[in-house]
Amino acid sequence: MTTNAWLFPRGTLAEGPWQSVVGDAVPGWAHTGLRVAELDGELQLPAGPVERMVVPLAGSFAVSAGADRWQLAGRASVFDGPTDACYVGVGTPLRIAGTGRVAIAEAPATASLPGSYLSRDDVAVEIRGAGRSTRQVHNFGVPGVAAALAAQKLIVCEVITPAENWSSYPPHKHDVQTAHESELEEIYYFECAAARGADAPAGVRPFGMFAAYASDVRPIDTAARVETGDIALVPYGYHGPAVAAPGYDLYYLNVMAGPGSERAWRITDDPAHAWVRSSWDAQAPDTRLPYPAKETSA
Repeated sequence: MTTNAWLFPRGTLAEGPWQSVVGDAVPGWAHTGLRVAELDGELQLPAGPVERMVVPLAGSFAVSAGADRWQLAGRASVFDGPTDACYVGVGTPLRIAGTGRVAIAEAPATASLPGSYLSRDDVAVEIRGAGRSTRQVHNFGVPGVAAALAAQKLIVCEVITPAENWSSYPPHKHDVQTAHESELEEIYYFECAAARGADAPAGVRPFGMFAAYASDVRPIDTAARVETGDIALVPYGYHGPAVAAPGYDLYYLNVMAGPGSERAWRITDDPAHAWVRSSWDAQAPDTRLPYPAKETSA
């Protein structure tokens, strides 16, 4: 396995009207999917043996899913607080209309669950970590979280890491099924922007860094600069950190699912770095977070 073989720069997974499509067409990938589109009009997806979550990244969208109709108010950008989102069950055709950028998380599933909508005001916002490991997590599709979207397989959340901070840290894994760990594939979809409040000149090129490495004999070696639209896949192995460069904020959407019957997210830290987690007890969270929606003038 060569370095960054599981990293896909923006556009390299383009398919038809979709900027990126992750699915079983990627060799070695089986349990999760992601579609991202820049939309000014509408897109449709046929019914199939997959469940889906629709996540506005920028802009607002009307969603039709079988008999369900939702208006997703969305947001100006991924750095403007949580968004409303919706769940679409197995065997349901999907139509999305609007202007902006939208992500659709997918996972093969068999249970027929009803569609559902989650308001942005009900999204559980978590400030995780402390010090330079502080990040903001929107747990809108995570099991065990009150009000989160339900699913059979899909686990979906998003993370904002302010400039100079580290997230997905300590490095951790979820690649075997045990009483203490879940077997899950994971997708990272990245966006980057000049840090909130920064006086950045025109023409800047925001970026972050991401790493993944082997936890057993299965090879994986990702050590990459990531920019808006890039996607990193983690089929197995330790992953993290995701680092926001000075001057630039980092966002990523996480999509997880696996072969097990239980929808659970249990991780194992790399024992070489697990001690870092306990060091947060003596540190205060970064006061820059949470990032709510930006104030706009009338």
